[in-house]
Amino acid sequence: MTITNLLPHRDPFLFVDELQTVSEEEIVGTRTFRPEEPFFVGHFPEYPVVPGVILVESMAQCGGAGVRELGVLGDKLFFLASVNNVKFRRQVRPGDTVTMTVKNQRISPRMLRQSGVATVNGETVCEAEWMCLVGDAPTS
Repeated sequence: MTITNLLPHRDPFLFVDELQTVSEEEIVGTRTFRPEEPFFVGHFPEYPVVPGVILVESMAQCGGAGVRELGVLGDKLFFLASVNNVKFRRQVRPGDTVTMTVKNQRISPRMLRQSGVATVNGETVCEAEWMCLVGDAPTS
């Protein structure tokens, strides 16, 4: 299944290229940050780095895509509700491929709790824990 079948996100706010491994315990995916990413224009023009919040969002998207592929929560949406214990260990630059390893800590019909570690070439760049609320898209 393609990432766009698993996530509602689209360019320029889709930060998972592919899932490599999906199980009830662990989800592994990747994202290569291309030099033309729109945030590099302002963060920072002379020394572009991926914003930390984008790294956390990337891991959360990877985790959400994996849970969607597992099919345990159907077509529900996951809304980021909290982020804890975030640590940034190294900068991510244009052209870097980030491997995200996400652990499922708890999956319930109303909540998804995960933790993740992002690496570049085996070196940890970011780690975090987060919780998403599970729900339906509001109807207008």
